[in-house]
Amino acid sequence: MFRLLEPVSLSVEIKKSRFIATCLPITSSEMAAELIEKCRVADATHNCWAWRLGDSYRFNDDGEPGGSAGRPMLAAIDGQSYDGVLAHVARWFGGIKLGVGGLVRAYGNTVAQALREANKEIIVPMGTLSFLASFADTYAVYGVINQKKLTKLSESYTADGVFFELSVRLDEKSQIIELFNNATGARVHWLGDKE
Repeated sequence: MFRLLEPVSLSVEIKKSRFIATCLPITSSEMAAELIEKCRVADATHNCWAWRLGDSYRFNDDGEPGGSAGRPMLAAIDGQSYDGVLAHVARWFGGIKLGVGGLVRAYGNTVAQALREANKEIIVPMGTLSFLASFADTYAVYGVINQKKLTKLSESYTADGVFFELSVRLDEKSQIIELFNNATGARVHWLGDKE
């Protein structure tokens, strides 16, 4: 999966109709709704949009024939494995009808081309490791944290030791658990699901 690093726009003309695609990163459905309103172009014939955020998605044809704009835009987002993306396309009708197939290609290809040209990064799936380490083992725990450059979500002291909650890459989780177990002689007490 990929995420946009910054907004991207693309303008194309197809049979005298002008299409301007704008793709933006989103982090919530509320943010998507706000950006849809900001992207709306008052003098455009149609303002179509689609967004994907995890398992949630929405799309709108804004007066184009059903399924000819929003759905192909969503397919372009999904086809390039993007998440957290809103695509908006403003269309100015140029007097030549494109037909449903032509509209599907125009909207979908315009968004796909914009996303191909976008600055993006791979989304790395992250998970959480929670454990309690004795006070005697904290030096070894800090050594692993520093060696792997792990992000501490929380650290708190209890009567039994130090509670750590760390953010880790899911593809490295087993290796990191093994490092902590080796560094402490398997004395850390794992909390919750560590797999």
